[in-house]
Amino acid sequence: MHSPVADTPRHLTEPAWIRWGLITVACGFLIVFLLLPLTFVLVQAFRQGLHAYLQSFSDPDATSAIRLTIIATVIALALNTVFGICAAWCIAKFSFRGKNVLITLIDLPFAVSPVVAGLVFVLLFGAGGWFGSYLRDHNVHIIFALPGIVLATTFVTLPFVARELIPMMQAQGTDEEEAARVLGASAWQMFSRVTIFNIGWSLLYGIILCSARALGEFGAVSVVSGHINGKTCTLPLHIEYLYDNYQLSAAFACASLLCLLALVTLVAKTLVGRRLRLSMEVADDVPGLVPTAVP
Repeated sequence: MHSPVADTPRHLTEPAWIRWGLITVACGFLIVFLLLPLTFVLVQAFRQGLHAYLQSFSDPDATSAIRLTIIATVIALALNTVFGICAAWCIAKFSFRGKNVLITLIDLPFAVSPVVAGLVFVLLFGAGGWFGSYLRDHNVHIIFALPGIVLATTFVTLPFVARELIPMMQAQGTDEEEAARVLGASAWQMFSRVTIFNIGWSLLYGIILCSARALGEFGAVSVVSGHINGKTCTLPLHIEYLYDNYQLSAAFACASLLCLLALVTLVAKTLVGRRLRLSMEVADDVPGLVPTAVP
């Protein structure tokens, strides 16, 4: 006979003063290091009125910076999406020597400073770099041009898509792909109708993280761009240029645009993350469903 005390669930919780103390500390950090700086940026951006705020974006240099940022982000996002899918497919679906080395290399941009990454590209493709004379002889410009900015942005954002897809593909295994192959599906049909369908939300989640990181990249791009205002300055570099030249209203206006893009990606990340968790819960529940009795 079981004791009623033993059957009663025991909830071990911290004292109320510890819970409220931790909540207060967390909220205080969010207010001081997140909400107050964002509020200050918005207040300073609109300090001289809406007309001055909009006028900041009509400047040709600002327009060029926004356009260059979007172009570099789109190209880097496309490259990292292709790489992420291929790398995740190889790591999750195949066994080969050097798999752990590949996983480590994918995480390398997390450990390397973006400034160091920019210096590496300068060492490789700069005028005095390893390939500098060859590029100069063939009139190919990488450093202080769009290709260098794309390379730097791609490097710092390389892990995001792959890191979202690898655990998802590993959890799914290869059963569905093998079943599709047995049913006569081609490699492309198996990939487009089975694999992509299963990883769609994880892929979208990784794309959102990658784009958010690419839009705000400063360190590596600063090294390879040359800070040529109106030509090789992305939006973060243009903000630094405006601030250094005491154009504070325009600097905060451009900074508010980056903040707005960050908020948009944050909302998108939250919505996609919620949908991803829901799809994973449904997938976990499917094996446990009780089959309907057949008369």
